[in-house]
Amino acid sequence: MSSMIVIPATAVPDHLRGALTRWLLEVTPELYVGTVSAKVRDELWAADAASTHDGIAVLAHPADNEQGFTLRTAGTHRREHVDFGRLTLAAFRRESQEMANPL
Repeated sequence: MSSMIVIPATAVPDHLRGALTRWLLEVTPELYVGTVSAKVRDELWAADAASTHDGIAVLAHPADNEQGFTLRTAGTHRREHVDFGRLTLAAFRRESQEMANPL
């Protein structure tokens, strides 16, 4: 079954942007939206996560939880996703945490 996905991808290589536009619509610079099967979603994310390098990417897709979606991340983020009683919250990392534990 197909479902909608959203991928913001910042500072990623051009070849990755091209791969994303084969399946998704780039609605604004670096923001990709589309409806794909779970298999295509997982394949796109595997390529995205492997090619992100110094960039940042997040995949938001439907899930059977309280919020109705789940997140996957790749690259170095200032935000950390924290499970808070079955809810996912975004917390900013402190500078000391960013230096000691980059994603």
